[in-house]
Amino acid sequence: MKIDVLVDVKPIIGEGPLWDVQEQRLYWIDVAGCRVFRCTADGRELRAWDLPETIGSLALRRGGGAVVALASGFHFLDFDNGETTLIAATAADKPHTRLNDGKVDARGRFIVGGMDTREGGADAALFRLDPDLSVHPLDSGFGISNGPCWSPDGATFYFSDSFRGEIWAYDYALETGAMGNRRTFTKAGITPGMATDGSTVDAEGYVWNAQVFAGRLCRYAPDGAIDRVIEMPVRKVTSVMFGGPELDILYVTSMTTPPAPHLPGDGALRGSLFAVRGLGVRGLPEPRFAG
Repeated sequence: MKIDVLVDVKPIIGEGPLWDVQEQRLYWIDVAGCRVFRCTADGRELRAWDLPETIGSLALRRGGGAVVALASGFHFLDFDNGETTLIAATAADKPHTRLNDGKVDARGRFIVGGMDTREGGADAALFRLDPDLSVHPLDSGFGISNGPCWSPDGATFYFSDSFRGEIWAYDYALETGAMGNRRTFTKAGITPGMATDGSTVDAEGYVWNAQVFAGRLCRYAPDGAIDRVIEMPVRKVTSVMFGGPELDILYVTSMTTPPAPHLPGDGALRGSLFAVRGLGVRGLPEPRFAG
């Protein structure tokens, strides 16, 4: 196994790596810096787009461009001119919340969780944006939604509220987008100060989770048991995604500036986008939003 710095643009909060098999390009975001980045598998041809608000996540569209989860709600992003267009507001009656981490299911729906910006608050919800652009609440009562992803058959949805110390599993109806039967998938608290962050599922059905402030990536078996732990060069790792031509490179984002002074800092590698090679594991292609 080898860990390399792929790109070092020092995002405030690097997040949401997204490998697109169609373009053979990697996207990721700077949440607080309000930017979207793109590069090749080896870190070349770097592009960036500025956004008008904080961004929580991004999904590419089948017809081109992207849909982005911004602080105020869902928007389209036109890569040609950089303009955003509002689809639906989600924080109009709760200005202390914003959209956060999200991913697309196998039928092209965008599932995004919210974040309560008040310290200790838990008023955020989990939303589904359908291809017809209708928005549906799925669950509520969250502080910092993170790590949405699915089992390879699409029947299990994984999700976490970062500082609750566990990852949940839901039954997921792929044909309708409905979910229920939330239960604990794994107790993820390895060390004090650790929080669950972004996740992905590999081709074997194992869940990979970035454990921010602990500097670890953890691979969980389908029964929730720890299979592997990888120590990263920085502590503030935020999310993971398999990509590259063979889907065998694990891309890992990190943040430059911690959201609170008491949280750990990192050295010169803070905020880097890392590429982890030689894991002997492949990922799955990420679907595009169908709307």
